[in-house]
Amino acid sequence: MTRYRLAAGALAATVCLSGLASPVAAQLPGVEDGEWRYLGGDAGHTRSNPWLTQIDAGNFARLEVAWVWRGDNFGPGVEYTVRATPVFVDGVLYPVAGQRRQVVAIDAATGETLWTFREPETMRYLRSPRSDFGKGIAYAEVDGRGIVFVTSPAFFLWALDARTGRPLEGWGAAVDIDDFSPTGVVDLIPPLVADWGPWLAWDGPYDVDHGIPRQLGMVTASSPPIVVNGVVVVLVGHEPSYDQTRIENVPGDIMGIDARTGAVLWKFHVIPRPGEFGHETWENDAWRWSGDMSTWAPASADPELGLVYLVTNASTVQSYAGHRPGYNLFGGSVLALDAATGERRWHFQIHRSDQWNYDLPTAPILLDLTVDGERVPALVQNTKQGLVFAFNRATGEPLWPIEERPVMQTQVPGNYTAPTQPYPTRPEPLDPIAVDGLTEDYVLDFTPELEREALAILSEFRAGGLYVPQLPYPHGNDYRNVIGCMGGLNIYHPPVADPTSGILYAPHNRVCSAPRFLVPTNGVDVERGLPGRSAEAWRGRERHTPTTGTTVAAWAPGGPAEFPATIDGLPFYRPLFQALAAYDMNTGEKLWDIPIGETPERFRNHPRLAGVDLPNLGGSGRSIQMVMGDLLVQTTEDLRGEAELSRNGLPLLRARDKRTGEIVASVEVPIPGQYGMMTYLHEGVQYVLMQAGSARRDQPGALVALRLPEDAIR
Repeated sequence: MTRYRLAAGALAATVCLSGLASPVAAQLPGVEDGEWRYLGGDAGHTRSNPWLTQIDAGNFARLEVAWVWRGDNFGPGVEYTVRATPVFVDGVLYPVAGQRRQVVAIDAATGETLWTFREPETMRYLRSPRSDFGKGIAYAEVDGRGIVFVTSPAFFLWALDARTGRPLEGWGAAVDIDDFSPTGVVDLIPPLVADWGPWLAWDGPYDVDHGIPRQLGMVTASSPPIVVNGVVVVLVGHEPSYDQTRIENVPGDIMGIDARTGAVLWKFHVIPRPGEFGHETWENDAWRWSGDMSTWAPASADPELGLVYLVTNASTVQSYAGHRPGYNLFGGSVLALDAATGERRWHFQIHRSDQWNYDLPTAPILLDLTVDGERVPALVQNTKQGLVFAFNRATGEPLWPIEERPVMQTQVPGNYTAPTQPYPTRPEPLDPIAVDGLTEDYVLDFTPELEREALAILSEFRAGGLYVPQLPYPHGNDYRNVIGCMGGLNIYHPPVADPTSGILYAPHNRVCSAPRFLVPTNGVDVERGLPGRSAEAWRGRERHTPTTGTTVAAWAPGGPAEFPATIDGLPFYRPLFQALAAYDMNTGEKLWDIPIGETPERFRNHPRLAGVDLPNLGGSGRSIQMVMGDLLVQTTEDLRGEAELSRNGLPLLRARDKRTGEIVASVEVPIPGQYGMMTYLHEGVQYVLMQAGSARRDQPGALVALRLPEDAIR
């Protein structure tokens, strides 16, 4: 299965001049010739380029800052955070910046801003709940012309000339808003709602500036689209489930747009309609008014198979499912769609009837594996829970058996929980607590006294695993509350993979909590948000979408749930703040699992732990990584001000042996990392580009490019 455009011999001839290694294994397209054409590098979202070898273990410590591009001049939302991994094509980097999701073109050698594009302000933008979560753009060449595609927080799709940043002539349709370009844009709301029952029954006019009427819901986007064989596949977002109170919203149907014209080609109903596959999983006609099913995480694709792979979250309301009983396809699922037609080729529901905020946080990773002697096109899916699922990406067949296991059932009147949930038998979870639950083996046992106190606390609670539903308020159980634990990753620290070896690298941390108590409201309407609809009423104030509609459950009065008290400030369970695990996905075997960072000072210097030889529990900074040549390049985030620091007090960028995880070299960097990083080759020089930011105001969100000095470049 050949993935590179150039023959191996042609690439080998460039090794001495460019730092490219000759490919010996398959990788999906996107990183040929040292480019980075997708958000995740290649179409399989591996966040890797094993073919770039100019920077290696021997010279990594000589890396120096080539340039820093600061994002704090692009409006609010970039002061401290940068979530957009740039695309690199033909010497130009393309990220997005700020809450307005401005598209920026940056010279890859100097960091000079070449052009910017900003969508004019609309009420739809001001209502967007996730405007500062833009993760990037999509790039494609159409008729020999480079085009940048971006979905705005207001849910417009733009096609921009990659050379000039101007909206594409003769593409899309005019939008009746002042200052909008007459071309180069598609208003995505009309095709999204065109066949949606609540919209068809709506008797008011469509206000293009305002978008979907607030009585019906809202829609936005977080991740960029992905272009597959001339089709722009648009991803959808909504208000985060933990902020929702209403049960009604617009479904996040997935749309395919013609990259050449802007015409809508197809739409996939994420909440199946009558006669469609999965419709029976929505009991009590909940499909009629239920919404959401966002595709928050980025997508991946296999152009040769003609498939695009997406992951979804739950329907409306995070912690209660009584209004939408059933398994609720296609929520919490991996979806493989035909990119040309939008037809479902296969799917797997990772979790059913979600009420835990277990949206799938990372793009499916695609790489070719050798399983039991057979070459397999594979898809690997990480989860917040810490489970790792693996499938044949052509057929959807699991690579190893997946078991159905019974889970704790709801006690809240009127609620619904699925009786079982799927658990992969291989690979093992990132953290075994995800499967074992909080047993006596996981209590804080660093001293006999702490262990006795921890066991006493545990005895007052009912401990579960991953799928612990809320208790009613009040409840008559003989325990205070239930406790659930997970040990996975989130969107802030995505996994990566090496397509040459089939090794997956996934960061993880341990989280145990007790859910808040729920009180059914019997369908009382609740109004949230700010009154009015003027820009003045919204600007600078609460950004959550105002909602109207029916609520079905409310949190009990008095704030958070009754969670176990700490022991003099220490958690009563043994923490694991940050670790990084490596799996050989050819066999499903975990190769190693190492702490990242150092045990926080509040533990090391705690009086109850004086004289205790503590194991390394990892640091609080999230681990960020990519595969580059023979190295696993890794750093930590600083959202809590706890990045790994050198003796000089500067953040560290690590080079690790990608087979063992051992640190082989380090270099100081001026700003801590965030979310992701990338590598590219430009004019014979290899660069490492960090997304950077800090909890401190003196280190604004930025892109930091590093390279070797001239005398170190081969």
